[in-house]
Amino acid sequence: MQRNQIIHGEAAQELMKMADGSVDLVVTDPPYLVNYKDRTGRSLLNDDNAAGVLPVFEPLARVLKNNAYCISFCGWSALPSFTAAWENAGLQIVSQIVWKKKYASRTGYTQYRHETAYVLAKGNPAKPARPIADVQDWVYSGNKRHPTEKAVEVISPLIRCFSNPGDTVLDPFSGSGSTSVAAVLNDREFIGIELEKAHCETARARVAGAQAFKTRQNGVAREVAA
Repeated sequence: MQRNQIIHGEAAQELMKMADGSVDLVVTDPPYLVNYKDRTGRSLLNDDNAAGVLPVFEPLARVLKNNAYCISFCGWSALPSFTAAWENAGLQIVSQIVWKKKYASRTGYTQYRHETAYVLAKGNPAKPARPIADVQDWVYSGNKRHPTEKAVEVISPLIRCFSNPGDTVLDPFSGSGSTSVAAVLNDREFIGIELEKAHCETARARVAGAQAFKTRQNGVAREVAA
């Protein structure tokens, strides 16, 4: 499969077209299976359909290289279902990362003031040379492009920590493309897969902007070096 593209399609089906061990890192933010709606009524496809989300992790693990990492955001309410899917796919939880928020995104039994991602390992990858802290400060994206958009500033440290320049980063739940944009800005290749056509088009436009920025940046660097 060609790299550096955002694919419009169903993740499990598109992953079937990819070769075994063809990506170096997965960073993804799947639907949390909570039937989420934001303040304006926007929702996510498959957020009420575990069969559209959890089976993706098995082909995801197949295309991930041996001894490599997958970083998956996840909400606590469906964590047992996700952990079972990860285990069945051969992905082991080796750490978690928590982002603390300055605001409450929801209020229930407690105020929800954090986001969590799990560091999953396929095989026995080497530990990062410069591990990031497992508690990070949250950067709010504004959710203008997508109901649960993660800021590029949140994703970039993950990519720098768990991959190397030139590596291929996969996001099978691409949304508005933050993972792919972060990959471009950090000199990685990318593959994004997105089910909703409108979000796919948004991601492609964002990636094109990031690529143009990197081209200008590299041009300036060459001029300075000359």
